[in-house]
Amino acid sequence: MSRRPGTDAEDQAARYLTQLGYTLVTRRFKAQKGEIDLVALDGDTLVFVEVKERLTGFSPEEAVGSRKVSRLISASQEYINKMEEYSRAVRFDVIAIDRDGLRHHIGSIEP
Repeated sequence: MSRRPGTDAEDQAARYLTQLGYTLVTRRFKAQKGEIDLVALDGDTLVFVEVKERLTGFSPEEAVGSRKVSRLISASQEYINKMEEYSRAVRFDVIAIDRDGLRHHIGSIEP
């Protein structure tokens, strides 16, 4: 049985966030207009995390374009409504993984 592409990168990102003291809330939240790789709490802040891995070619950060950002924001709105998390502060992070290692871009996506 093959694993879904990106699962190893998401596992690595989840371990990294947990080591930083984040609380992992859910993984691979499926919404009508997209998917959220990781949802975590950084203190009281709800953090939606896009995980991108690229081992060849361009950087993982370049793969987070306007279409991906739009889908992530739509999916986060669906998550907030479903979980009734209206009063929480929200942040969007990107975790990029490549041959140089893992980079965590905190608040790098602006809704």
